[in-house]
Amino acid sequence: MSAVVRSTMWLGFFALILAAWWMMYAMAMQMDVDLIGRPGALGERMRQMDPGMDMYMPMARFLPLFVMWGAMMAAMMVPTLVPTLRAYEDLMISANGTWLGWIAVLGGYFSVWLAFASGIALLQLLLLQGGVIDMLGIAKSRWTAAALLLAVGLFQFTRVKEICHGVCHSPMMYFMGNWRPGARGGFRMGLGLGTFCAGCCWGFMVLGFAGGVMNLAWMGLATFFMVLEKLPQVGHYVTKPMGFALLLGAGVVAGWPMISGG
Repeated sequence: MSAVVRSTMWLGFFALILAAWWMMYAMAMQMDVDLIGRPGALGERMRQMDPGMDMYMPMARFLPLFVMWGAMMAAMMVPTLVPTLRAYEDLMISANGTWLGWIAVLGGYFSVWLAFASGIALLQLLLLQGGVIDMLGIAKSRWTAAALLLAVGLFQFTRVKEICHGVCHSPMMYFMGNWRPGARGGFRMGLGLGTFCAGCCWGFMVLGFAGGVMNLAWMGLATFFMVLEKLPQVGHYVTKPMGFALLLGAGVVAGWPMISGG
């Protein structure tokens, strides 16, 4: 029976990820944006819209943006939880863990990212109203994009990144030092892990504004890198090289106009 439960839990986990990616793909197609974030004719017209116009525009409203960012968090961040859930599973017998607790860890973790989705949706509205980004969430100036790349690149070398990454990279150590049994305990541990993870990875979410929040290619690349960061074998070896890559990207973007007249 335990093998059936285990298979069901993991199948549901990966089904959630696939559903989130399909939702993001459907949203991108609806807004006429290709896989690398380039708008088509309809998307270009949407991009040029004034958020102050007297008409309903989903990308200028909090709830649609929150739904979009919530789906994005599920698509990008839930895959990074695989090592953590595997670590919890390894402790099920020795530390009285349960499958209900396993689900609760996922629930607590995702709750943090839903809160993050709420905050970044509000940020997008502020940037839109301030004229910093357009209706598709794309920075209007190459200097804005370069500044975002520079800030996130520098963050890769900070002590905060090191501490948060250390927890995300070693979930077994976190569980051993903060173990709480049952669903309530699992949820609390999930909240703690999600908080450290948000502190580690927030920058990659914000970078969506550099090239458009519906850029599926960037989403996939960022997800792949964040998964690599959390793998015990290689995680410590990729953080600083990615920082250098982002700093290089900031220089390239600053030297090349991102949009005409940018």
